Amino acid sequence: MTPDLEPHLANCRDYWLGWGAAARSGGALAYYRSDITHSQLNGVLRAQDPGQVSQAAEAMGDVPWLWWVGPDSAGGIADELVRHGAELAGAMPIMAVDLDRLAPVEQPAGLEIAPVDALEEWVNAYGPSFGVTGDLIDEAVRNESARTDDARIVRLVGRIDGRAVGTALLYDAHGVAGVYVVATAEPYRRRGIGAALTAAALQAGRERGLAIGTLQASGMGAPVYRRMGFVEVGEYRLFSPPPRTG
Repeated sequence: MTPDLEPHLANCRDYWLGWGAAARSGGALAYYRSDITHSQLNGVLRAQDPGQVSQAAEAMGDVPWLWWVGPDSAGGIADELVRHGAELAGAMPIMAVDLDRLAPVEQPAGLEIAPVDALEEWVNAYGPSFGVTGDLIDEAVRNESARTDDARIVRLVGRIDGRAVGTALLYDAHGVAGVYVVATAEPYRRRGIGAALTAAALQAGRERGLAIGTLQASGMGAPVYRRMGFVEVGEYRLFSPPPRTG
């Protein structure tokens, strides 16, 4: 599969722009700022001009944040970031799957998957896996509540014996099924819960008439997604922000 990457990138931008309760821009310089003190919840998603490095740093202010350099950013932006003092923090493959070719996924015994009833349960379920803990939980719930794109979102929670043990989210935008917030509580990992929740999110996309799934994989998740039929179609490189000047 050699997909047109733009719907995948646009889906990713729109999902993360939804976190921009404090500030956001979806233009040539695309960024989101939740003002939560967590680097993944504030970031620059695209810069189409290498000269925008200083502008972006000013827009992000003093919160921790990350700069995503993907196929939709200007060539040379990574070199310009390094020149300004940014450091490579990691990379995430962009992965895609034709939903008609998705490998069957067995649901673990006792796992029940359902739409989310309460955002508090949702955030508490995924929070530890993403480092959203303690006093950040209430802030994350407020940001989730403030999103204006709920019509595009299906939040799913997996429960065993009534306890929330995993999460996944479908983001329906630009004609593709974006999968986000795949998390499994530490004591329940390596049982196939993350794969089952991912498959459930993709099924929700299929029910909306979508034919392609997309996600950005962690190092832990990528092998699971490959077994499900996902292939790598691109990459985001994540940079720590350059030091502010002035």
